[in-house]
Amino acid sequence: MPLLRDRFDCVKVAGLARMFRFAGASTKRYERSAPYGVKGPSMDYELFFRDRIAGLKQEGRYRVFADLERHASKFPYATFHGPNGPREVVVWCSNDYLGMGQHPVVLSAMHEALDKCGAGAGGTRNISGTNHYHVLLEQELADLHGKEAALLFNSGYTSNLAALGTLARLLPHCVVFSDAFNHNSMIVGIRDSGAEKHIFHHNSPADLDRLLSQYPKDRPKLVAFESVYSMDGDIAPIGEICDVAEKHGAMTYIDEVHAVGMYGPRGGGVSERDGQAHRLTVIEGTLAKAIGTQGGYITGSAAVVDCVRSFAASFIFSSSLAPAVAAGARASIRQLKTSPEIRERHQERAATLKRLLREHGLPVMPSVSHIVPLLVGDARLCKQASDQLMERHNIYIQPINYPTVPRGTERLRITPTPLHGDTEMNHLVDALLDVWSRLEIRKLAA
Repeated sequence: MPLLRDRFDCVKVAGLARMFRFAGASTKRYERSAPYGVKGPSMDYELFFRDRIAGLKQEGRYRVFADLERHASKFPYATFHGPNGPREVVVWCSNDYLGMGQHPVVLSAMHEALDKCGAGAGGTRNISGTNHYHVLLEQELADLHGKEAALLFNSGYTSNLAALGTLARLLPHCVVFSDAFNHNSMIVGIRDSGAEKHIFHHNSPADLDRLLSQYPKDRPKLVAFESVYSMDGDIAPIGEICDVAEKHGAMTYIDEVHAVGMYGPRGGGVSERDGQAHRLTVIEGTLAKAIGTQGGYITGSAAVVDCVRSFAASFIFSSSLAPAVAAGARASIRQLKTSPEIRERHQERAATLKRLLREHGLPVMPSVSHIVPLLVGDARLCKQASDQLMERHNIYIQPINYPTVPRGTERLRITPTPLHGDTEMNHLVDALLDVWSRLEIRKLAA
């Protein structure tokens, strides 16, 4: 069996192994009497599906959605609708990193667009669904990243899926080189393209160079990676990766979803902060995190963007974003381009929380970004810690378990925002210390 070098391959093989356990004799449990007139037993599908869910629960990996009602005027507070009735909680794991989903400028723009255009876009982009707000937003995004063109999608997942799948499929005999920690949307897009794929060691230009060296310079190649990796909070060496890609004649594709709005003089991401945006073929991002609304996008040359627009089935056959969402996203981006103080406050809050956690012996994992991962190391304990924070302290932090992160690295992923004050931070630290003590979770060595 070939070496498994990315998270998707590991999860895929594990899934196949579990599937094969249901083959042969193991399917006996799911046999039931066949309907009248049909020979042989049939499968009890409901029992099969119930057993699969029971297995997740036994492992501590069953995902429970928190029923939250966000407060537009009191972010990061929300109403949690739980089994014992509604109560106010503090949200510490939102991807609305800057609180822009509550910003008055964004809400005002959305109200105005809703009153002018109504609720939906009315169709796909090709059939009556291109609203003027979409055009204005794409222009704003192209300007943000210093590119000729941009293209909107309904989510960041779809933008990666469509763009990587389309570009790698269109280029003849393309070889894709993907970082080992790339997001599932990138992995699936590359897989669906049918292109040859190689995985390079995480954030390793040297390993990328080794793999690229095996191919002639004139063969089409695409290097795909992220800027900020959302679970560990580490940042890619963008300039060094671009050096290697240019040396071997490869295109570059960067996912900036966890950096757009938060890094760079105007919020163009880590590539803007590091002065590397002009070297990247495609910059992909989301509107659903720091921008505070919904949707995804790509930016690049007019020719590259037009190819994705013209050939990506998931773009062609999807209805457009609501005009009000596009208007809100544009207002958010325009606000962030001229508001470096929001980014400065955000970085200060993240650094302050990391310091407080370390000072109290709580096992914060190393992170050079705004992501604050707190190691638990066990799926059941991670879920119990999350539950106790909610039940005892009115703090909501979702547990992060396998397959999102490798087994043994289960964690609470904390995302402080500019709107989490000292009061909320002190409350969080006290609550974590209480839960760590009750569950006897390992702390840092003194």
